[in-house]
Amino acid sequence: MKCEQLNIHPKLIAKLQTQEFKELTLIQEKCIPVIIQGNDVVGQAETGSGKTLAFCLPLLNKIIPGRGLQALVLTPTRELCVQVTDVFRDFGKNLGIRTTSVYGGVSIGPQIRDIRSSEIVIGTPGRLLDHLRRRTIDLGTITILVLDETDKMFEMGFVDDVEEIIRYIPKQRQLLMFSATISEEVYRLSRKHLKHPLIIKTQSYVDHTKLKQIYYDIYEQNQKFSLLVHLLNRNTDGLSIVFCGTRRESDAVSKNLARQGIRASAIHGGMKQQKRSNSLDALKTQKTKVLVATDVAARGLDIKNVTYIYNYDVPKT
Repeated sequence: MKCEQLNIHPKLIAKLQTQEFKELTLIQEKCIPVIIQGNDVVGQAETGSGKTLAFCLPLLNKIIPGRGLQALVLTPTRELCVQVTDVFRDFGKNLGIRTTSVYGGVSIGPQIRDIRSSEIVIGTPGRLLDHLRRRTIDLGTITILVLDETDKMFEMGFVDDVEEIIRYIPKQRQLLMFSATISEEVYRLSRKHLKHPLIIKTQSYVDHTKLKQIYYDIYEQNQKFSLLVHLLNRNTDGLSIVFCGTRRESDAVSKNLARQGIRASAIHGGMKQQKRSNSLDALKTQKTKVLVATDVAARGLDIKNVTYIYNYDVPKT
């Protein structure tokens, strides 16, 4: 389906065209029309499938500028919160729609100020609950709620927070859930809170024929780091992400790579938000070539030109 065939605001179509979007991805083609119609939706789509635009475009199409807070999007991580906010701001600015991101690790003051003038809030569960308890946000006007990466919410232990947030939102609402996998927990949450939801599944967006997977059998632990250094020095085209099992190991590997002359930075949940943002920005602008991460960066992030993924430890997810 071509983008211009969508029944959305002409300014959104124009924005898609300026960014050279021509064909919708499968999740976009299936979700956008039914979300516009007002249906509750459970969408299964993997990272890289264009999922964010699948709910961003119909939400922006429904929002009325100047009518106060109307939509809430919950994300499991700060990085994903910032990324989704950037998409909403980019596509919403020509419509006069204001979006605020709400997440921990940064000052709450500017968020309190910006919420008052926004139609859309993108937030992480913990910081959003903080605002609710401070009474600095009122969800009584919300008409659309999106749970992004719902399975990751369960995995990170946010389900009770999500349930509490939902209680603040009017029952007359549209609720959308997006998830890479639809587990029994995701089904249970959908049965509890969604009204006659449409279940939309898409096949894997990744073309596995274009992936080359290699396993290295290492007999001595001290050989693992040496092999990683060798591979990073040999495979220099594009960017690389190295996944570690713990925060401590992520820091250690990053520092040791730097000692070997490899431009690397770490990112994990134990770092302050500014450092996490700096690490991601350094990779995206190619000031560093290697990001050493725990699984905080494994889901949902859009990082261009990554050609090598190294699982330094067996991934937990």
